[in-house]
Amino acid sequence: MNKRAALALAAVSTALALAGCGGSPATSPSSSSPPATSSSAPSSSGYGAQAPSSSSSPSHAAELTLTTATIGGQKIIVDGKGMTVYVYTRDNPGTAKSACVGGCASLWPAVTSSEPPALQGVTGKLGSIQTADGKMQVTVNGMPIYYYSKDTGPGKATGQGVAGVWYVLGADGTMIQAKLSGGSDNLGY
Repeated sequence: MNKRAALALAAVSTALALAGCGGSPATSPSSSSPPATSSSAPSSSGYGAQAPSSSSSPSHAAELTLTTATIGGQKIIVDGKGMTVYVYTRDNPGTAKSACVGGCASLWPAVTSSEPPALQGVTGKLGSIQTADGKMQVTVNGMPIYYYSKDTGPGKATGQGVAGVWYVLGADGTMIQAKLSGGSDNLGY
């Protein structure tokens, strides 16, 4: 690579990195991330034949289920390991692209799945959108869903209400804005 091309590449990389830093509502990400499923190919309307399989990464379906505990009197959606999932109010329902990019995406990793998630008690309409790195991010009622990297394990909901833009979902996919009872981030399971 010649010097001119190397400088142009560095300038583009810097511009992209800076562009991804805007809009993050919270602080820097922690070193541990909640579990996310692997995925292979994008689809803007959902899962299916459009998604070619990748021989280097096995196909994996996320699982969405409900907690036994409630927020605002409603059971909330978690993944199969009990990790809470959230929506970002800066996303638009039916969007084809997440509004959470750069540092935001590091702190709030997308819930991804290469196949339709297995459901237990979740009645919201599922779909998917393509992430910036080509994975399939799960959507519920057209809203992309995310983990919060500061949730240290199952039964945590430390992301509820963060910056007034991150909220959990009820079984039907509606956003729940109620605060956790007792001021705790522990859902009690």
